[in-house]
Amino acid sequence: MLPATASQWLWQLASRSTPEDFPLPPETAGEQLKDTVRISADWSALVLRQGAAFLGHRPDTGADDFFEFGALHSRTVYLDALLLGSLQRDHIDELTDELSEVFNSSRLARRVATLERNIAVFRSTYWRQHLTAHGAANDLLLAFQNQHRLPARFDEILAEAADYSRLVQTQESQQISGALGVLTILGLPLGTALSILQVLDDHSTAHLLISLGLSVAATAAALTTRYGRLVLSSLRGGGSRA
Repeated sequence: MLPATASQWLWQLASRSTPEDFPLPPETAGEQLKDTVRISADWSALVLRQGAAFLGHRPDTGADDFFEFGALHSRTVYLDALLLGSLQRDHIDELTDELSEVFNSSRLARRVATLERNIAVFRSTYWRQHLTAHGAANDLLLAFQNQHRLPARFDEILAEAADYSRLVQTQESQQISGALGVLTILGLPLGTALSILQVLDDHSTAHLLISLGLSVAATAAALTTRYGRLVLSSLRGGGSRA
């Protein structure tokens, strides 16, 4: 049986506070202590946002006691788990800052591409939920991630980045459609005029210049129509933020 005060001691050590400084509300005590890791019958650990604590449940008998082995683990593999969690938290903070600054530049496509690359690097390099094949180190890492809401925050980052990627793709599609529309408006009158001259076998330079002038006038007139205005609007909308 664990001592009745074990959970209280763990909470005080991990939160770096006392009941006098911050009385733990009874209704939230279970939530605060749910990430307690029972490493063995001899000791436990608790991870909170303020820190982590390890607590032995029996007296230390001195040299060659199990707690020497426990202390070694707490300073090596268990500390590695907490440090990895800290790295994950810091990188997720950086990605969150990048998301908030996406629209601070006119080069939206470039900012989104950089953001997606940074997300991919983070996922392949740091985003791990298992430090070892098995053992308490994994439980400590998961407890740290849960305390700092890292899985939920990373899912939000992925969803928001996907929304921005779709926005960039939509703008690029509009820009391409606008460019094709301009080519159509420019090319149709000119192609029609040149085809008429070719059919008539007319090689007059004057007639060619007149045809070009009429084509330009027809193009200008087409751009004032609703379709022409829509094409120009698509070009401006796609080019201003890509």
